[in-house]
Amino acid sequence: MTFKLHKLLPVSAAVVAFAALSANAGADQVVKIGHVGPLTGGSAHLGKDNENGARLAIEEINAKGLTIGGQKVTLALDGQDDAADPRQATQVAQKLVDDKVVAVIGHLNSGASIPASKIYSDAGIVQISPSSTNPAYTQQGFKTTYRVVATDAQQGPALADYAAKSLNVKTVAVVDDSTAYGQGLANEFEKTAKSLGMKVVSHDATNDKAVDFRAILTKIKGENPDAIMYGGMDATGGPFAKQARQLGLRAKVLAGDGVCTESLAQLAGTAADNIVCSQAGMALERMEGGAAFSAKYQKRFGHPVEYDAPFTYDAVYIVVDAMKRASSTDAAKVLAQIPGTDYKGVIGETVFDSKGDLKHGVISLYAYKAGKKTLLDVVKM
Repeated sequence: MTFKLHKLLPVSAAVVAFAALSANAGADQVVKIGHVGPLTGGSAHLGKDNENGARLAIEEINAKGLTIGGQKVTLALDGQDDAADPRQATQVAQKLVDDKVVAVIGHLNSGASIPASKIYSDAGIVQISPSSTNPAYTQQGFKTTYRVVATDAQQGPALADYAAKSLNVKTVAVVDDSTAYGQGLANEFEKTAKSLGMKVVSHDATNDKAVDFRAILTKIKGENPDAIMYGGMDATGGPFAKQARQLGLRAKVLAGDGVCTESLAQLAGTAADNIVCSQAGMALERMEGGAAFSAKYQKRFGHPVEYDAPFTYDAVYIVVDAMKRASSTDAAKVLAQIPGTDYKGVIGETVFDSKGDLKHGVISLYAYKAGKKTLLDVVKM
């Protein structure tokens, strides 16, 4: 009996080994896609909305089944929090590189995307931002930086043009939050405002953590402008507009996409109705697939789209489209396919120029009526 057992053991081990190899051969390859945005801090609601859009896309793709180069693939979302902080952004960027993600969707803020982009470039990993609008992001010479929204070089002029021609603004005060996004947008607005004959009476700076704007607003009240352009996010833009109303300023408040959110009405109260803002992409209600996406998002997460979720959703599909064309999940091979992207999704057709910007940017303009975000116009650039 003992002799027979020893003779059988090598055979049994071989069978077990073969079974394990067969199981591994049939197992799906897990491919990580990174997402980064602020999940804590004043912009956490926007970061979570972005993450939800990416998550929805990944869940859909996995449910349908994905095969790349003959290998079954399961996508995994590697979500990270940069708190909209440049230093933390570089730390989580390195973590995603170490996690061997195939691509990164993010970051939300230009001030986070720009410093993180060097790390992704050095690693040869494509970065697609769903919401960073500062032109400098794609002007660094990196072959890895892309975005699926228009830039502030388009958004600032569109907002200034609307202010001059539709609101008849003659004088304007400019305030920015000293971030790459807020300052960049304010500067682009100011350049165009001056070229259109508007008088810029002042340009002041605050910061992205500020809560009290009364000193700046009191000074601006004395300047008596027709409008105030605020470059920043909704977490500060809402209180800024509210305090302007409390101080009795008659000026219309103009702002960019960082302020132009569904949450603004809660943050600004009734002062939201005095705001005109821009969005660096097609309005959700004008997107060909917008209604269907909104319904899916509402069903999955139990609340409406906040802002940029359709852009992160499409960004994931753009990465998967590149995988299919590359017949590979290798980051370098996926990156090589991104410049040839011609993808039709929820946000429309995405085609990149040589820098990684959209070839056909769109700016949407909004006002708030009784606290409800209401589309005014869509400008194709």
